[in-house]
Amino acid sequence: MPITRRDLLAASASLAAAAAVPGRLPAADPGPFAPSPSPPPATRPAARRANRIGISTYSIWRFRDDSKLPVGRCIEEAAAIGFDGVEILHRQMDSEENGALQALKQTALREGVDLCGFSIHQGFVTPDKDKRQKNVEHTLKCIELAYALGIPTMRVNTGTWGTSKSFDDLMAHRGVEPALPGHTEDEAFGWVIDAFEQCLKKAEQCGVTMGLENHWGLELTPQGVLRIVDAIRSPWLQVTADTGNFLEDPYDRLALLAPKACYVQAKTYFGGGLWYTLDLDYPRIADVFRKAGYRGYVSLEFEGKEDWRTAVPKSLELLRKAFA
Repeated sequence: MPITRRDLLAASASLAAAAAVPGRLPAADPGPFAPSPSPPPATRPAARRANRIGISTYSIWRFRDDSKLPVGRCIEEAAAIGFDGVEILHRQMDSEENGALQALKQTALREGVDLCGFSIHQGFVTPDKDKRQKNVEHTLKCIELAYALGIPTMRVNTGTWGTSKSFDDLMAHRGVEPALPGHTEDEAFGWVIDAFEQCLKKAEQCGVTMGLENHWGLELTPQGVLRIVDAIRSPWLQVTADTGNFLEDPYDRLALLAPKACYVQAKTYFGGGLWYTLDLDYPRIADVFRKAGYRGYVSLEFEGKEDWRTAVPKSLELLRKAFA
């Protein structure tokens, strides 16, 4: 139908009326293909879905020479069992060359699993400034490795005083370790906080969230973990919550960490533990994290004596059911 002079005058009058209200323009006609309106984000119901379940390559190796498989093989085994993702233990890698890293990414793509986590070891609990700086540089390098692998989160630790005779001795004392003579825990917290602050810029540049794990030494309690995370106050240092590293009152302690968790590591002990065994109530643990709104990965760390070929599938079934 041709546009008449009357149509033009009506349109002009409409524009003039809209212009009389400051900052207001006439609403455009959305047309027949306009999307239906959605409720504002604050009123949308939160989608309930199961957590994705990953597995640490450590679950197959467990630091036993007779069971060490290449990381690429671990990715294939994890996919065959039915895991959604794989967490790579840095110490288990045979090469840090870029070609080897990209080959792991390609294996994960082919097998249809994510590379969901990267676990490293470092230690900042020492009065030796040069040693602390060496560990800062190691952490920075590992952030870059995680970035090259396309992994968004990296497990980090504070390290320990080194006053235990061995890891077995540390476990015999349930993770408690005396400070070096002449030094205090308050000093050590300062060293650790300073070291992680040096890593924040690189973590942000690479998009790799560091997750401080509840472990041994300064990380033995949730209060110790949160003292560091809260002092730094950065989205690039959060919490990796490990279900098996609180030897007493695990549920209440995990509940303190859950609101800041960016990653969860879940231990199982089929066949009895290598160092200790915990009887963990995983439906209860899953409820702790669900109430905190945690929607991320849950990564299996199998620490039992049973053959991983039978224990790991049972562990996956246990975690799938609990975190469904």
